[in-house]
Amino acid sequence: MTAMAQANQDRPIVRDADDISALVNAGPQAGSHARMVVALALGGVFLDAYDLTTLSWGISDVQAHFGLSAFQTGLVAAALNAGTIVGSLVGGWLTDRIGRYAVFMADMVCFVIAALVAGFAPSASILIMARFAMGFGVGMDLPVAMAFLSEFSRLEGRGSKAAHAAAWCPTWYAASSACFVIVFILSYVLPVAHPDWLWRASLAFGAVPALVIILVRGRYMSESPVWIARRGDLERAADILRRSYGVNPVVCPARGQKPAVVHTDPWRLVRQPLLRRGLIIASMTLISSMSYNIIIFGLPTLLVSIVHANAAQVVVISIILNLVVAFPGGLLGVRLARSFRSRPIILAGYILQVVGIGTLALIGVPHGTVGVIAALGGFAAFLFAQGFGPGCQLMVYPTLSYPTELRGLGIGVARLISGIGGTLILLFFPWMNTHLGPAMFWLVLLAPLAGMMIAFFSRWDVFGYDPDMDPALRQQFVPARRNTGAAAPELLFSTDTRN
Repeated sequence: MTAMAQANQDRPIVRDADDISALVNAGPQAGSHARMVVALALGGVFLDAYDLTTLSWGISDVQAHFGLSAFQTGLVAAALNAGTIVGSLVGGWLTDRIGRYAVFMADMVCFVIAALVAGFAPSASILIMARFAMGFGVGMDLPVAMAFLSEFSRLEGRGSKAAHAAAWCPTWYAASSACFVIVFILSYVLPVAHPDWLWRASLAFGAVPALVIILVRGRYMSESPVWIARRGDLERAADILRRSYGVNPVVCPARGQKPAVVHTDPWRLVRQPLLRRGLIIASMTLISSMSYNIIIFGLPTLLVSIVHANAAQVVVISIILNLVVAFPGGLLGVRLARSFRSRPIILAGYILQVVGIGTLALIGVPHGTVGVIAALGGFAAFLFAQGFGPGCQLMVYPTLSYPTELRGLGIGVARLISGIGGTLILLFFPWMNTHLGPAMFWLVLLAPLAGMMIAFFSRWDVFGYDPDMDPALRQQFVPARRNTGAAAPELLFSTDTRN
């Protein structure tokens, strides 16, 4: 046998979309572009976090500059989250309908335009509309970014689907930290006589990384091979694997049989077992987004009112909490996601959040050094727990709960729920801070308590699970598809732990 014949014999055979999924699950070859695709997808997540964080410190300057009431200030604060509500649904649907690549490029362009308009907004109305457009871009980006992370990653081990989906969390905290570092530097560079220049510059800077992603996309980014294969185009899916994944398959569909085409049917989200999974994800996402948004967005304001920190101390403390506490928590979450079941991790995160918020509620306004340290410890406990627990897992769950043809919409619905929770909280945060003060932590405490109960009684777990290879979902979506004969691992589809 010649060397060429031996090489051809060693090439994997692709007969249908299941074979494409199996090759992706096995992992990329050395020298492939898969890691760069993952990095670019996480770059989109970086932009999402940066845009959300930019006004968390400067909302009081915006209020003073435009002479806004508390309610109008709430509108500015909540505009981005409100945009995610629309963008998540539209982006999720388009991600499944027209593909991952086109939606990813569209939301990058949206980021550039919205960031520049927000930075140069002549009025509060324009700023609100620009922030809404930013939120629309964020809403579009997360479903497509998570789809890319899942569909260019192996199933298990280092660089697994769960680990890459969980990586959105440390990326988010890195972006938040970068935002505060940029603000800290700009505060010493820009003239004090123009306080509005600081928040304007930080908003406009969000266009820079989006432009970088747009410029390098052509060399590394491509459509998802799994999504293409599920649409019936095995040749194109195999070509993507050759160029981006380092795998050189031979397409050989069964004789006389066309590749099965999986059609997107959004109504399957309200049928079992996806409905049951969706309700679990939605309930935990809603309550977690409310508690997270009130802590992270309100952190600068809370530091001033509770700890009596000045402007410089607020920025420094925010950087420390994000970079030294929350970011390592996110890295721990990535490590745990690739090795341990998801449900115990998220449960442990909620328990630690109860401890952190409970500490803040009991302390109220701290008195003395011990009280200030304890209050900062409460913030730190919450953010560290968010990093390894709900922050990571509430993106892992929707990413790995839905098959490829509904993954974008499933994630979009989860982010829509998150946007609703965040919008409601940010809209009323100025009022709550004014009328309740530290007593509002007793209300915030209800969120992780509820999440803890849901995680405790829920049996749904996504560790090591690939919905595209689930026999039950396969029969639902493509009744006539070829049976590969591969037995499903008992752990994945046991009725004791699934659905």
